[in-house]
Amino acid sequence: MEWLNVTAESGLWGLLAASFLSATVLPGGSEALLWGFLRQHPAEYGPALALATLGNTAGGMTSWWCGRYLPRWQKFENLPQRDKLERWGSPALLLAWAPMIGDALCLAAGWLRLHWLPCCLFMAIGKLARYWLVAQTAVSS
Repeated sequence: MEWLNVTAESGLWGLLAASFLSATVLPGGSEALLWGFLRQHPAEYGPALALATLGNTAGGMTSWWCGRYLPRWQKFENLPQRDKLERWGSPALLLAWAPMIGDALCLAAGWLRLHWLPCCLFMAIGKLARYWLVAQTAVSS
């Protein structure tokens, strides 16, 4: 773990940036970074959890915003996935953390013009739960 020997402050900034980028279409491993950071700096549990959640939620909302400003193409109006997301609404974004489907859910929620505030809240709750599980394994092992 010598490669992760960074100060807590610089590590927290890196964690924020990495969690933001990994919520966009760019690949990233913010969970591994959070785990490694907390193994080195367990006293920074609260700030690390908060910044990872904040960065990842901001990245998800960036995808929502991109979807919001995509034109509404007629050929996509009858997709079955669209109907499901409209039926479930913003609570479906509890799964925004999930690999492969999370980015698509955020983008689709914006495209469907779901209200930003509930989308942001459900997104944050799901992402916080995922990071909390990762953080718990880091400090308890």
